[in-house]
Amino acid sequence: MTTKPKARTTTGSVDRRALRDGVYDAVLEMLLDGTTPPGSSLGIDSLARELGVSPTPVREALVQMEHTGLVSRTALKGYKVAPPLGPEQMTELLDARTMLELSAVERAAPHTETLLPDLKIAHAEHVLSAHRVRRRQQQHGQAPKGYADLREYFNADWEFHLVIIRAARNRFLLQMAESLSAHVHRLRQSADLGVYDLDQAVAEHAEIIAAFESRDELAPVEAMRAHLAGVAERSVEQA
Repeated sequence: MTTKPKARTTTGSVDRRALRDGVYDAVLEMLLDGTTPPGSSLGIDSLARELGVSPTPVREALVQMEHTGLVSRTALKGYKVAPPLGPEQMTELLDARTMLELSAVERAAPHTETLLPDLKIAHAEHVLSAHRVRRRQQQHGQAPKGYADLREYFNADWEFHLVIIRAARNRFLLQMAESLSAHVHRLRQSADLGVYDLDQAVAEHAEIIAAFESRDELAPVEAMRAHLAGVAERSVEQA
């Protein structure tokens, strides 16, 4: 009699990842609201006590933040909040993003029929999140209390781009795009300065959709190129 192998459970790993992501969001909030300015130490044990979790998800979240450049780590000293990217660093980051995303658009264009419905849904979410940020600005001024709406806006913005990158059907291209975390640095920059490019980004995304709808495979590439050039120009002006 043969024994059936036990089914592998992924519940534990999913829960652990969700906990790490929750810690990541909580620490990011600290960076955005100014309670932990650049140069501040980030102790794993003290953060774990403050957030009511074990040190493990805190350590994992800080490693993730180190990869994105939000924090830095020094041997024997631990983690510190990194300064925001300067103009030269932001230019290099967005240049890398442009090279990657234009390649993704080229590969996604032949899949326009399956891409467009998801892209339109992502655009609708982006428009709604932009509306919520505008409303919060009107109520609280340039620096809304709390950053949930602003995070949601930048996540929706990035999801629009991810729909296209996923449609390129190259897992390594997707991994590289996510590892750049350009949207997180733009979020931090906007939160620090209270300057947002909501109207420009929404309009440029609409132009990208129109370019895909034209069925001209070169048009989406040029629309994305124009959009990312605008993002780069606005980012460097703010850096």
